[in-house]
Amino acid sequence: MRLTICLTAAAILCAGSTPAVAKTAKHRAFQLNETTWTFSEKKNGKIEESIDADGNYIAQTVAGKHLDHGTAVLKNGKACFTSAMTKEGEVCWTTPAHALAIGHSFVTKSDKGRRQKVTRVKYTALKMPS
Repeated sequence: MRLTICLTAAAILCAGSTPAVAKTAKHRAFQLNETTWTFSEKKNGKIEESIDADGNYIAQTVAGKHLDHGTAVLKNGKACFTSAMTKEGEVCWTTPAHALAIGHSFVTKSDKGRRQKVTRVKYTALKMPS
């Protein structure tokens, strides 16, 4: 899930479908807030993860099953996630130097060595289950 957030932020930095927009996007720094990412896991299938303006994330399956939530911050060029549902502590993932456009992907790597391909998608504010 944390990878999804990293990828979303990367997608923002490379945003733009025209050369002029893409050129401008290359100069924007990677950001996490108000981004949504998708990625796949063997256990849960395709996952959507969104980070709101305050740095809170929610991860769920594309079918809507809640998987995780917590906080996300950028630290030293990495996207770092702290789950409110586990005792895993902070887990950080590499990020690209610049924002990624919607629909673009990259492979991120966790501090624990796990690699994950994530794709930035249009931002969707997710809600906690009732």
